[in-house]
Amino acid sequence: MPRPSSVKDYIRTIVDFPHEGIMFRDVTTLFADPRGFRMAIDQMLHPYAGQPIDKVVGLEARGFILGGAIAHQLTVGFVPIRKKGKLPGTTISEEYKLEYGEAIVEIHDDAIQPGERILVVDDLLATGGTAEAGIKLIERLGGEIVGCAFIVDLPELGGRKRLEEMDMDVHVLCEFDGL
Repeated sequence: MPRPSSVKDYIRTIVDFPHEGIMFRDVTTLFADPRGFRMAIDQMLHPYAGQPIDKVVGLEARGFILGGAIAHQLTVGFVPIRKKGKLPGTTISEEYKLEYGEAIVEIHDDAIQPGERILVVDDLLATGGTAEAGIKLIERLGGEIVGCAFIVDLPELGGRKRLEEMDMDVHVLCEFDGL
């Protein structure tokens, strides 16, 4: 079997997960391979090389894995945006719509200082709802978003367009057609 040559080659597709008709893009196979994982982190960082970044924000949950590695490479702090009820301190929250209901994400109210430059990361950009909620939280704390980096974009779901309409710089490593 030939060695994968792009980040996309490391990503496994699982048919009908978590529901029939869904093509789940599983990045755990990418994370498990040291060459693939390094390639993804390096490529996510590349457009932001040389830009001042104060913190990396990772969206729950796979964004924590990516965000921690990217923050380490940049020698900056890491901030998680979590599902409601998972952070122990005082938080602010943002509600957003999912295709099957609503959800709430939270951030510590002291995690970002006004004027700090933030890079937002996650594994997958679908409808953009979680990312938009995270962006709103960061902006409420006074953070300035440098960009949003994702491994996978599902263009048919419109997340990239949604974030770009918010004047966000969006960087993705690969795209997959279908849901």
